[in-house]
Amino acid sequence: MEERLKKIKLLLLDIDGVMTDGRIIFDSNGVESKFFNVKDGHGIKMLQRAGIEVGIISGRASIVVTNRAAELGIDRVFQKSLDKLTPYLKILADTGLADEQVAFMGDDVIDIPVMRRVGFAAAPADAVEDVFPYVHFVARNRGGWGAVREICDLILKQQGAWESVTARYFG
Repeated sequence: MEERLKKIKLLLLDIDGVMTDGRIIFDSNGVESKFFNVKDGHGIKMLQRAGIEVGIISGRASIVVTNRAAELGIDRVFQKSLDKLTPYLKILADTGLADEQVAFMGDDVIDIPVMRRVGFAAAPADAVEDVFPYVHFVARNRGGWGAVREICDLILKQQGAWESVTARYFG
């Protein structure tokens, strides 16, 4: 696992069930809401400060995701991707990265084709059981409750970037 993490230059994330707890809330006017964890967002920002890009591949389309991605400075956002391998291959072509330089966190069977390709695959603790044989790491936390932060911290620590990225906090 450690050797795999040292090669990562891009982290790709699913949204529902990974960056959120999987709930989709619609109010009486049909306005959609999702709950994101601020700790996950901070982990993403620290990865970016260390020079690791973050992207999103989601099966659903949502303005909420567009807004969260913009807030976090995530430019590679693919939504309504029922075949997640297609945007994944486009990302590889656009960046010139190899599979072993990419990490991906997903939580459901739609994510398995990408999990099978990437150098480091992860899942939140509450992912569907079918994905576990395809991942290198299962987070202690559930999706939307810090699972993304766990993978961000793992990458930073294995690449020796944790101290420089967090120096301002520990003074």
